Amino acid sequence: MSGNFLPPVQLTASGRPVLQRNEIECFYLSSVDLISEDEPTTIPFPNLKSGLLILTSHRLLWISDSSSSEITGAFAVPLAAISHIFSHKKSIKSMFASPRIRFQLSLTPDGRVSGHGLRSVVATIVLRGKGDCDAFLTKFWENWRARAWEDDGPAPGSSSGSGFSSNSGSAPASSGIYSSDGTVRMVGVAGILRKEQEMWESTDKSLQDAFQDLNALMSKAKEMVMLAEKMRQKLLSGSTSQTNASNDEEMGTKEEMQDWLLSVGIISPVTKESAGAMYHQQLSRQLADFVKVPLERAGGIVNLIDIYCLFNRARGTELISPDDLLQACSLWEKFDVPVVLRKFDSGVMVIQNKSHSDEEVFTKIKVLVMKPDTLRAGISASDAARTLGVAPAMAKEHLLSAESKGLLCRDISADGFRFYINLFTEIDRDDLHLVKDHGIYATWVRANHAPQ
Repeated sequence: MSGNFLPPVQLTASGRPVLQRNEIECFYLSSVDLISEDEPTTIPFPNLKSGLLILTSHRLLWISDSSSSEITGAFAVPLAAISHIFSHKKSIKSMFASPRIRFQLSLTPDGRVSGHGLRSVVATIVLRGKGDCDAFLTKFWENWRARAWEDDGPAPGSSSGSGFSSNSGSAPASSGIYSSDGTVRMVGVAGILRKEQEMWESTDKSLQDAFQDLNALMSKAKEMVMLAEKMRQKLLSGSTSQTNASNDEEMGTKEEMQDWLLSVGIISPVTKESAGAMYHQQLSRQLADFVKVPLERAGGIVNLIDIYCLFNRARGTELISPDDLLQACSLWEKFDVPVVLRKFDSGVMVIQNKSHSDEEVFTKIKVLVMKPDTLRAGISASDAARTLGVAPAMAKEHLLSAESKGLLCRDISADGFRFYINLFTEIDRDDLHLVKDHGIYATWVRANHAPQ
């Protein structure tokens, strides 16, 4: 029923909505009902109960809480289809009931929400959770009146210079009670006050001009981020369809361009102002979507410090603290997301895919350490990093984990850590001097006695 009435919303792997072009999230409310108070026989409006409501610059998004909602999924109410927003009336009765916000939707003859509908229905937002109803209503009004979905583009700026011009010939001389511009010269305390007022007005005008330039710069920066996102999507879609027709040099250029565009920015970062009490929850979901590409490029595991730098660089001016990042990562245990936060025995914290298998890593390490050269000289973290395709710091953590499992032994010298295959498991305690002609120990003996 809801799918026929309201358009569905596509969700990411972490449960966040996929936004439209230029769409920005503005406000979050939890435990929200989206219902209609009209007769269900005349208007088949779906009763959406207990879900997350997200107000964006283009739509109202309702995402169900699968644990308590009768209707699952995510649905949208385009702001373009809203013909009127009713004011919130406060009364004694409303003080003891859940806040309600009513708005009027336009419908097509077949019952779909549309901005060019011939009939209408009154929908109601019921706030059953903790949320600022007045702040939401204010944002609701602002976004509806802004009509960002029309995408008209910024109005051409008009420069109005108001400089002072000197009058020559017609103006009285700068002497006596007259000033150079013909006005009466103010002397004494009145003149001092007037000069102070003129100075403050000049300063205020300069500040206004500076902020106008800053707003224009921020607007251009936003346009560049949107352009970069569009180019990135085009590159990602083109890289799969034109792989066979491209040579290695072209593919390398595309990969470099993708890496650069990935770090340009997140168009709609989750902020404390928009998310409120759900800030860390929504930040956690957005972070889970963000780390997908860096994890794929780093072999399935990335240091938490690197993710902190990448994520903050992508968020632009909306920076987060290390505590916010750590709290967002810790919430992944409650969500069905494909990434986890892991802490090694050494205390190093990383983000890795759930599909990342330590057994596969240990198998690659064993193959590397069993080569004739490495049997004699061992391997370093840099050697393992080249084989595993990860950073040397992460490779060292994998080597230490393999050592804790009994696969490797380490030697610490002035040159640093070097890891060798563990031969102690091959020694027979009953006959310590027995040299077997098979197994890892025998392979190690042959490698060390072979001519170099």
